[in-house]
Amino acid sequence: MTDISDSALWAVIIGLGLGSFGLRFAFLGLIGDRPMPEWLLRHLRYTAVAILPALVAPLVVWPTATEGNFDLPCISAALIALTVGYVTKNVLIAMLTGAVTLSGMVYLLS
Repeated sequence: MTDISDSALWAVIIGLGLGSFGLRFAFLGLIGDRPMPEWLLRHLRYTAVAILPALVAPLVVWPTATEGNFDLPCISAALIALTVGYVTKNVLIAMLTGAVTLSGMVYLLS
């Protein structure tokens, strides 16, 4: 592990915080009180829906725990969560079903 000085660490933390604040302020502070075009609002609706698959997909396609080998519990949980989410249109139920499936498959296969 590399040694990093306290001042460099704090500089990175403060810089990331300012960058995060700047991005949010650009949308909320500068144009938050103005009406946005319909095409932009339509695209923004899908942002939250796209974040979860973007976080989960690499773990399913290339699981670190198995060094990229096929992992039946991960694939099963992902497919069941996808199916439940598509049928019910409920993200929380899909996530819970996927978590239960993953836990159950790991328990059964161990």
